[in-house]
Amino acid sequence: MISDQPDGLVTDNRRVSSFELFQMAALQMVSSPDIKENLQCAAELIEKAAQGGATLIALPEYFCFMGHNETDKCKYKEQEGDGPIQQFLSTQAQRHNVWLAGGTLPLRMADDKDKRVYNTSIVWDPAGRPRARYDKIHLFKFAKNKETYDESVVICAGTQGVSVQVAGARVGLSVCYDLRFPELYRALGQPDLILVPAAFTFTTGQAHWELLLRARAVENQCYVLAAAQGGLHANGRRTWGHSMLIDPWGKIIDVLDTGPGVVAGTIDPLELDRVRRELPALQHRVM
Repeated sequence: MISDQPDGLVTDNRRVSSFELFQMAALQMVSSPDIKENLQCAAELIEKAAQGGATLIALPEYFCFMGHNETDKCKYKEQEGDGPIQQFLSTQAQRHNVWLAGGTLPLRMADDKDKRVYNTSIVWDPAGRPRARYDKIHLFKFAKNKETYDESVVICAGTQGVSVQVAGARVGLSVCYDLRFPELYRALGQPDLILVPAAFTFTTGQAHWELLLRARAVENQCYVLAAAQGGLHANGRRTWGHSMLIDPWGKIIDVLDTGPGVVAGTIDPLELDRVRRELPALQHRVM
């Protein structure tokens, strides 16, 4: 089931974007095992993006914590609606009067006996209220030489796709490894913007990151905003970075290779409608 709000106008079986042009920003970080340090870095980047005029600001996956071991994040799990990380995000959204897509944070399972956590993305409105929650569905597993990962050991997979209305635009939520599964985005209907907070490894990012992001933009004829971890972390992990904004034609509007910083640009409803009108691929779907 998709958590969603109503579409825009419908004319001749084509949804017409019904929001005004606005600016958005993706923040790139190199998070550490020090939560206080990470939140300070995030606060500085949020302020920079807000001063630049962003209406929507997106943080990367694990913006708040990158531990030495996968299980370390469980020490900082929070109950939904309560905890210092969520309070930080709420305060930042309200302070800067922006929509804030809070990367991901570890949320507690309903069953306290289950030691795993959800890897959760929450979107906050300018009043500091949580408006949407998405639990990462697809869990990363990779093994090559000495580089191995298996998120399922610590993370519990979500079960529902989620989209939310942000400043009138329909925004589809996803996290990192979800990017490899186009059926998730198809199930969201017709988003105007897709968010992809991520911590892609250097190995997989170098090979597939840009390719997958541009493919999701082109096939869904929408903007894609990807906020990534980008650099060498204290735990020895190296993330690919290359946070970027891509338009509905697959063109990269802005990108940051590595290190902390801000990627920004605008989402233009006229450009969305032009692409969808000139190449009505979404109307030609038969499956």
